[in-house]
Amino acid sequence: MLKKLCLFCDAIVPVESAGDHDKFIGCWCSPDGSYSLVRDSYDSIRAFPYHKKRLLFPIISAYIRELTDCEEKVVLSVDDLETIGKSPQIPVSIEEKESRLLQYLYRHSEGPGDPIVIQPLSNSYNLTYSPNQQELVYIIEKLREERSIVRESVTFKLTEKGWSEAAARAGGRKLKACFVLLTENNDKYAEWTDKVLPKLEQCGYLPRLLQPAARRKHDIDLMQQVSKSKLVIADLSTHSPEVYFAAGYALGLNIPVIWTVNRSETDRLAVLSSTIRPIVWETSESLAMLLQQKLITV
Repeated sequence: MLKKLCLFCDAIVPVESAGDHDKFIGCWCSPDGSYSLVRDSYDSIRAFPYHKKRLLFPIISAYIRELTDCEEKVVLSVDDLETIGKSPQIPVSIEEKESRLLQYLYRHSEGPGDPIVIQPLSNSYNLTYSPNQQELVYIIEKLREERSIVRESVTFKLTEKGWSEAAARAGGRKLKACFVLLTENNDKYAEWTDKVLPKLEQCGYLPRLLQPAARRKHDIDLMQQVSKSKLVIADLSTHSPEVYFAAGYALGLNIPVIWTVNRSETDRLAVLSSTIRPIVWETSESLAMLLQQKLITV
């Protein structure tokens, strides 16, 4: 099998070709899985200046690891990288990065005291979106001093406190995959990311916005991502055929779909149906509250 350098973690790993993209298998970005990269993007990304690689690549590696660890399919192109790097969902503070490590241990644990091996640490700092191993070790020691984790060499255990903290952030349960269908030309895109997605996470979901580049180039991958979701939220405010298509596909798989639409666009809905009764919203803040109320009753 052909081998290739993963640009984001510097591992040389097997690569499978499929259509117009390459699947990188078992690199440090996804030790137990894989991610796909549009083939034409490889050389463009490789040509990034050094300072851009140093700042951006650890974030992309962490992004891939987090999503694939949650059993989500990741397909990237060069156009996606800047958007991911600037996303408000990317942790910046040490506290946010601590939470990512607790969440990782929580996903892989059956309960407090359950041992989880992280090896090697030198290639695992993407678990906390850290730029290097030194920051990961600092975060580990901080959590240990706070008695949230126990560390024995490369074996880690959540304490009762750490388990409770992680469970609280996951709404008391493991986060469920949630796909949010929102087109790029929606002028509320940034507000959804900042206001709506965190509220969904509080309700026990791991929300991911439909990536514009993936929507344009990878319909098959889009359907695969939708099929792995436990909930789909489809916003009809921009009257996108892709949103109707993906949401309809989810309904065909018996995946719950919550429809939303901005009040200013209600009279222009492309499809009028008794089965499509969208939540009408005016601001992203009000929508976040309405979705929370809706999900409490689901």
